[in-house]
Amino acid sequence: MKALILAAGKGTRLKPLTDNIPKALVPVAGIPMIDYVIKNLINAGINNIAVNLHHLGNYIKNYLPQKYPKVNFYFSDENDKLLDTGGAIKKLSAFLRNDNKPFIVHNVDILTNLNLTDLINFHIKSNNTVTIAVKNRNTSRYLLFNNNNLLCGWENNKTNEKILLDNKTNNIKKLAFSGIQVISPDIFENMPDKEVFSVIDLYLKLATYLKITAYIHNNDFWFDLGKKETIQEAEKFLFTINNKLLNM
Repeated sequence: MKALILAAGKGTRLKPLTDNIPKALVPVAGIPMIDYVIKNLINAGINNIAVNLHHLGNYIKNYLPQKYPKVNFYFSDENDKLLDTGGAIKKLSAFLRNDNKPFIVHNVDILTNLNLTDLINFHIKSNNTVTIAVKNRNTSRYLLFNNNNLLCGWENNKTNEKILLDNKTNNIKKLAFSGIQVISPDIFENMPDKEVFSVIDLYLKLATYLKITAYIHNNDFWFDLGKKETIQEAEKFLFTINNKLLNM
C-alpha cells in the first residue's frame, strides 16, 4: 500500500516560523510535524510514500531520505503551480495506482493517534471508493452524511453556503474532516480534465453514484498543526500524556 502526504502548503498561518523552513519541518515538541505522520504510516506497514512539495521543498527532499533510509520516497514538485488537493492526487496517479490497491492521503499538519490500520481495514471491508476520517468537533466547515454514513453534502457556517445532494435525506450528521482519507484507485477514472481542483469538490460531484463513506474516530486525539496556537496546544498535550510519539 502507498501513501501521499500533502505538504505543499505555503505555511502562511505559521509565519514567521516558515520564513526559513517549510511547514512540514516546523517542530512540534522538538520533532518536525511530518515525522509524526510518517511514523503513523510506517506503523501501518506503509513504506512507499509520496510527498508533494512547494515552499522550500528541497529541505524536505533532503531531510526525509536521510531520516528514513528504509522508506521509498517519491517527491512531486508543485513549485511552479499549486494544484490543490485533487490536482495533487491526480498528478501522482501513476505512482499511486500502479499496484491497484487503495492508498492513504494524509495532510502533513495533522497530529492524531487515529489507527491507520483500522481505517484501511474498514475501507477494504466496506468496499468504499473513498473513506473519509471525520470527527464530531467544532469547525466552520462540515461534511454532511446520511444515516448510512454516506457523504450527502457540505456546509460552511461562516458564509452560510450549503450543498445538499439529496433533499429527502433526514437526520443529517455534520462532521468535520480530519485531513486523512483512504482512496481506491478507480477514483482516477472519475477525475476532471483539469490540473487544479479540490478533492472535496470532486467527492460532492461523485457521491451520488460512488460510495464515499465517513470513518468516525471521536475517541482519538486530533490537532491541526497549521496554526501557532494549536501547535502550542498539541505540545502541552503531548508532554502531559508523555505520548510514545515523542520517542521517535
